[in-house]
Amino acid sequence: MAQLYYKYGTMNSGKSFEIIKVAHNYEEQGKPVLIYSPSVGARGGEDRVGSRVGFERAAIPVHEDTDLFENVKSQIEASAHDNIYCVLVDEAQFLKKHQIIGLTRIVDELNIPVMAFGLKNDFQNRLFEGSYNLLVQADKIEEIKTICWYCDRKATMVIRFRDGQPMNEGAQIQIGGNEDYKPVCRRCYNEAFRTAQA
Repeated sequence: MAQLYYKYGTMNSGKSFEIIKVAHNYEEQGKPVLIYSPSVGARGGEDRVGSRVGFERAAIPVHEDTDLFENVKSQIEASAHDNIYCVLVDEAQFLKKHQIIGLTRIVDELNIPVMAFGLKNDFQNRLFEGSYNLLVQADKIEEIKTICWYCDRKATMVIRFRDGQPMNEGAQIQIGGNEDYKPVCRRCYNEAFRTAQA
């Protein structure tokens, strides 16, 4: 029975690399997959999934008005394959509520498993729209772990930096790399802001 999986982690936890690995495992067995990536925040371009370790895969871009359920149906109809064995979604935190509902329909009506990968919380420790709705709708939720940038604890948060200083204000979505964001544990997150205020 197909299920909706939400696999979340902080930045640098290997989410995009995991998508590429899962796709490879399916395809090595002759089982085609579909990979989607929101056009906002796409590291390798809007039609790519790009990992920080350098691997890339083609992806179907998802725009704000993309109907994922209808898109998957049309991809199946247009393909030479009998079936799609899995739908993989990168940067799922950027999806809209209607798109998460579309993922549930893919699982429930088309009986195709969906694995959505993304951040849970933003730099202000608020849930993204996509992550909130995935936490509500997913059949299985799994954390992809990584370590804090500053100590050896598990990273659960992210700090946004500007000119080397931690920021706690600004737009929720701002794309950046290691110079802009660092994965951190709760203690180091709070300590960074205490130090900056002092």
